[in-house]
Amino acid sequence: MSSSAVEAEAPDLVCELDNVQGIVDALTSVRWKRHQDAVVELSEHGIVIIVEEISCLQAKVYLQRELFVRYEYGAQGRPRFGVSLGLFVDCLKIFSVPGRSNILEIQYPGPDMQLLLKSLDSVDACLYAEVRTRIPETVSWDYSFEPAGSIPLSFTVKSAALKEAIDDLEWPGSSIQISLQPDPPSVTLRGEGHGDLQIDFSYYANSDLLTAFSCDRQISHSYKYKFLRATTSNIPGSVIKDNRGSKLTIGRGGMLKVQHLVSVSKPSVPHTHVDSAGYQQPSRIAYIEFFVKPEVEDDTGNDS
Repeated sequence: MSSSAVEAEAPDLVCELDNVQGIVDALTSVRWKRHQDAVVELSEHGIVIIVEEISCLQAKVYLQRELFVRYEYGAQGRPRFGVSLGLFVDCLKIFSVPGRSNILEIQYPGPDMQLLLKSLDSVDACLYAEVRTRIPETVSWDYSFEPAGSIPLSFTVKSAALKEAIDDLEWPGSSIQISLQPDPPSVTLRGEGHGDLQIDFSYYANSDLLTAFSCDRQISHSYKYKFLRATTSNIPGSVIKDNRGSKLTIGRGGMLKVQHLVSVSKPSVPHTHVDSAGYQQPSRIAYIEFFVKPEVEDDTGNDS
């Protein structure tokens, strides 16, 4: 066989992970429905998994190449393929052994365009799985997140507190209004249903809970409860237990960006350095971003 033929058959990506559970936690965080499709995008910089719903809610999981103990990328451009998110997560769980470092090899594509998974941490047996892929049916929604002004409209709150607040605001078919005001620096989440329920986060009153705040004017937007809840409802307890901060930013037109961080440190080694804000060094963190469109485009502030 000629060398050119060998190169033509070389996979687009071969990579190895040493903490499968961290990736399971990250993907579980964006699985808000039982049957859900995802688009996987490969690049020399890492892997991005995208899930979305009717152009109102989109989530992205960023797995940077530094998360992998081996990352060999040979594709031209950025290959994209669709998978069943539930099936992919369930397959990954098979390779995850709690409390133990697991080496998982991921290869794409296989002979029939499958995503190939293989365990490498045992000399006695080899666990192997194939995940069927497909051509994505739709093009991912272009969220075009832009700042709402020269000063970011954002706040960082403990993930556990954010999840609890959103869970408490549940009203069937309702909306949640998120308001920021600079003086005094505070965030208000307000739900309407059979009555009104309001939760306030005051920056000065509890800096351990609301760990960062940036706002130069009063602003308010409403979001469908079911979409807002999806940004926190499936975060695993292990991630909540880390007590890491979740950052929420309101962009132009009221677009809401919710960011979470998930540790992908090896179970057998101590966690990497964590700074005073609760953020680990980038090489061992999976980044998760949700984008939620507002119900009403206008707000009480000025986005110009």
